[in-house]
Amino acid sequence: MRRKGLTLIETLVTVAVFTLIIGGLTGLILMIYKTQRYTWDQAMAINEVRKGIETMIDEIREAREGNDGSYMIEKADDKEFIFYSDIDNDGKTERIRYFLGTINSGSQTQECQTSVTGGTCSVLFSNFLQGILTSASVKVSVDGDFSWNNREYAEIKADTVKIGEVCRTGCSDCPGTWQGTQTFDVASYSADNSVNFLADATSYVNPGCPHAMKAKFEFSFTEELAGFAHQFKKGVIKPTGDPPTYPSDQEEISILTSYVRNVPPIFEYYDANNVKITDYPARLVDTKMMKIFLVVNIDPNRPPSDYELESFVQLRNLKTE
Repeated sequence: MRRKGLTLIETLVTVAVFTLIIGGLTGLILMIYKTQRYTWDQAMAINEVRKGIETMIDEIREAREGNDGSYMIEKADDKEFIFYSDIDNDGKTERIRYFLGTINSGSQTQECQTSVTGGTCSVLFSNFLQGILTSASVKVSVDGDFSWNNREYAEIKADTVKIGEVCRTGCSDCPGTWQGTQTFDVASYSADNSVNFLADATSYVNPGCPHAMKAKFEFSFTEELAGFAHQFKKGVIKPTGDPPTYPSDQEEISILTSYVRNVPPIFEYYDANNVKITDYPARLVDTKMMKIFLVVNIDPNRPPSDYELESFVQLRNLKTE
């Protein structure tokens, strides 16, 4: 009997069907692999953030005064928190900064002096911005002939505009240390990436010391950068020198996660009665407890949904009035 084989058309159809089946199976396997891989990556990202928050809570709980005498809380914004804590148990207090990647902070210090009766001196800060300015302040201190209340003092100006006074009362002659410290909001003068500060002593300020007046300007700013909206970071500065300082250019920054999707604030602050503090100056002195809230998702356009991590921490070393 003569045996028939497959015709060419039947062979092509068989090959096509087999190819479709293999292709479908391959696609299914790849889809399962991608889903499992995404789920795994999401779980890893959540685990990293959870460990980071646990470390952050331990560090905040042990916050204390800086080695340079700084108050334990330096900044308490919605998406940036700066404090001091001995995180490596070496007896020295580090400056710690947790912040969203879009937020960048900086500080610079300059001094000037005059030996002329009723003289002036000035400093210039410029080219400090990389992004868009969100806040800026200057802390001004003086030394010199300032013991005569309401007569011996210095007017402080930003870009020729008076912003306040220091040592109107409560200062002394030539103490050899900084006195009369005042902090002023100077965001409106700094947005153009340049600001000039001037200390103008009254005519009663005489050169009875090696100088009539010395002035120190500690300029601090916060800006918003593009391209890092989802990175939650940690910055650490170790104290150096004697007396100790915290040089901003020595900050070591690490990324805790690149997948933060917060719309509400990362940090919230509460007083001793568990009432939320919204006024900024009060956050620095009245905060007794903090809320830390992070929303994590490596790809918000795919399931699973956002994962929310919420924790509360009390600052143990805050003085109670």
